[in-house]
Amino acid sequence: GLLALGVSFVILTGGIDISVGSVMTFSSVMSGIALTRWGFPLPLAILFGFLVGACCGAINGFAVAKMFLPPFIATMAMQMVTKGLSLVVSGIKPVYFTSAPGYQNIATGNFLGIKGFYNAIIILIIFAVLAYILFSKTLIGRYSLSIGSNEEATRLSGVKVDRWKIGIYSLCGLFAGFAGLIMSSRLNSAQPQLGVGYELEAIAAAVIGGNSLNGGEGSITGTIIGALIISSLTNGLRIMSVSTELQSAIVGVVLALAVYFDKVRKKNSQ
Repeated sequence: GLLALGVSFVILTGGIDISVGSVMTFSSVMSGIALTRWGFPLPLAILFGFLVGACCGAINGFAVAKMFLPPFIATMAMQMVTKGLSLVVSGIKPVYFTSAPGYQNIATGNFLGIKGFYNAIIILIIFAVLAYILFSKTLIGRYSLSIGSNEEATRLSGVKVDRWKIGIYSLCGLFAGFAGLIMSSRLNSAQPQLGVGYELEAIAAAVIGGNSLNGGEGSITGTIIGALIISSLTNGLRIMSVSTELQSAIVGVVLALAVYFDKVRKKNSQ
């Protein structure tokens, strides 16, 4: 859900970010390294992980806006870099947060006292509200839609398109950093080989929720609904004991169908 919220802003601009899964992993690994090897206090280590995610997003934005790389190529390069660095920095071993008692409660705790209503759910709701406010009440949401609808017209109207693109990709990376916190908290460790494939589910959630891959159309509410659909689909497949490989294939088919129906809908509306 957190990854889908972040990638939605990029998709609104007409771009794509396939690095969010590996950036999520890299952020959690660097946070763990800062805590266990560099002696950072836990709050500072968590903040460091967020900054790593935002920096990765900023580099993606710079590559797209200033180096004129296609978003797919720029973010694929970031995916490969962060995937490799996660393995190198961690020594191909999990980074455990055992030196930080209570770290696991960040995601799996239950401060409301309602059975089954874990903190991670509250965090997702909070960030969904924040993303909705950013989308509907601030310039970053308006300019995301404007850039996706007609980038050149937006540029001619005086908007610093390159700066906003870098900011939007940075926001996506920041959301990936928060997702890394939740994932590492659930496992009480940063797993360097985890994260690949999450970008597919995040993009699928955004597209199923009505965010057009052509840009200029979408909503945060739709993204949340799409994330719930994807989660229900994957959990249902697991309950049915469907193999992991086949799960990925089914999610891929669902994504392809979602894009197809989006194209058909736009063609009919025209």
